[in-house]
Amino acid sequence: MSDNSSSTGMPSSPASTPVSDALDPTQVEVRTEAAQRVSTSDGSGPVRTRVAPSPTGDPHVGTAYMSLFNLAFTRQQGGQFVLRVEDTDRVRFREDSEAQLYDTLAWLGLHWDEGPDIGGPFAPYRQSERLDTYRPYVERLIESGHAYYCWCSRERLDQMREVQQKTKQPTGYDRLCVGKTREERAALPGFTETPVVRMLIPEDVPLVFDDVIRGKVSAPRPDDQVILKADGFPTYHLAVVVDDHLMGITHVVRGEEWISSTPKHILLYRWLGLTPPKFAHMPLLRNTDKSKISKRKNPAARLTWFREQGYLPEALVNFLALLAYPPQQDAEGADVEVFTFEDFSATFDWAKVNPIGPIFDLKKLDWLNGVYIRSLDLGDFAGRLLPYLVDAGVLGETQSLGELARLKAIAELIQTRIALLTEAPALVRPFFVADDELVIDDDARAQLKDDAPAVLDAALKVLGDIDDQGTGLLGSDSDWNAARIEESLRTAIVEGLGIKPRFAFGPLRTAVSGARISPPLFESMEILGKTSTLARLGSLRDSL
Repeated sequence: MSDNSSSTGMPSSPASTPVSDALDPTQVEVRTEAAQRVSTSDGSGPVRTRVAPSPTGDPHVGTAYMSLFNLAFTRQQGGQFVLRVEDTDRVRFREDSEAQLYDTLAWLGLHWDEGPDIGGPFAPYRQSERLDTYRPYVERLIESGHAYYCWCSRERLDQMREVQQKTKQPTGYDRLCVGKTREERAALPGFTETPVVRMLIPEDVPLVFDDVIRGKVSAPRPDDQVILKADGFPTYHLAVVVDDHLMGITHVVRGEEWISSTPKHILLYRWLGLTPPKFAHMPLLRNTDKSKISKRKNPAARLTWFREQGYLPEALVNFLALLAYPPQQDAEGADVEVFTFEDFSATFDWAKVNPIGPIFDLKKLDWLNGVYIRSLDLGDFAGRLLPYLVDAGVLGETQSLGELARLKAIAELIQTRIALLTEAPALVRPFFVADDELVIDDDARAQLKDDAPAVLDAALKVLGDIDDQGTGLLGSDSDWNAARIEESLRTAIVEGLGIKPRFAFGPLRTAVSGARISPPLFESMEILGKTSTLARLGSLRDSL
């Protein structure tokens, strides 16, 4: 075949390995034996699953969704989970995407056992670094007559497809190049010097296969799929079969959009004499209009979006599990929608996966996120707020012990009041801004009634009489505390001015926080201290 490679214009590998050198059966045998050490040919070896995203932009939420179900099954079975980067699409490749992938999956706690960043027995785990691995398989397919060179130019293929569409014929390659030498094909129109390699799909291609989730599945007849591109890179269809085989993958778990490609993959396994893995096609995530969720139309399709919005990773993992799986059950058999990854994995069963495409309902995620936020230890909750407060400029990159202590006190006030961590900066900011720099929001000022001056005057008088000097062994006790503040204000305003409690404290809230909505008022005053509280009340009073 090395002679034919030059006459056919067979693209050389970017690694510059001659085809004649690549066609080394011992190389294939060694790799096959390595895979069999991991998983025996009858599938009785340890479970090995993988997720294989393409680094073509921000990681898709579907990558986390697939990783979750792969990992739950793998951990239950005591197997290994592989992260493989399929970076053969060099047109859409983005260099920063791989790092984002590691970062977001690690943030979710979906940790892999082998991958490009940590290595493993079947390294390398980037397809672009495995190009010479695929070439022997391409050559074997060509030699056996199951694949052929195609010299058709892009222009000819576009024209062919246009005619097929206009005449309402099935679209697909018309096999002009089948059985022709380079010279014979060059004499015909639409020739290009650098060919691709296509599968030669037989008439009796099997179209029905067993699916772990769906049972018997019927797929449409495939086209003569390109398996090696003109640039020397394999397409997904060849690379995924070779890599899954060599890495001992026992279960291929992927989205249902790949059902139509499975017959091609089964053919490749059969032609190459390899045992196929088990296939499980997960239902696709869908928008509320039932369209496929995509990064172009829905920002929530970006995995990084969820952290930007202030969702907790535990809540997102729980949410993704619920999209295609029933809730857990308690001892009485009642549904339990809040559960950990460990709970999910312990009882995982492919038979419970719902094959109907789930609707991506963020209202359920918001609810779950609130539940998880309220369940956090106070110190943990305050720590999770820090990145958002720093990003919003509420706190600096480093914080003093005093600032951290104040933040923990404020965190206790707001933990039950937010559903997203991004809601925290607006509530926390008033506690870290100078009194003379506090801005009163327009909507907060607009709600003030005619009695606001009288309320502020009464509050200034009664609060001014409270002693804020520390007492006790360490000076940590003081009359300036939430209970005393509330008692004094109720006496002065509710009883003294006769204002109903629901209206009595609005002007005080506006003065202290600058906003209509704030953390609990009396606790906020305690945290701010007497000096700042009186200064803010006086500032608003002076402006009226």
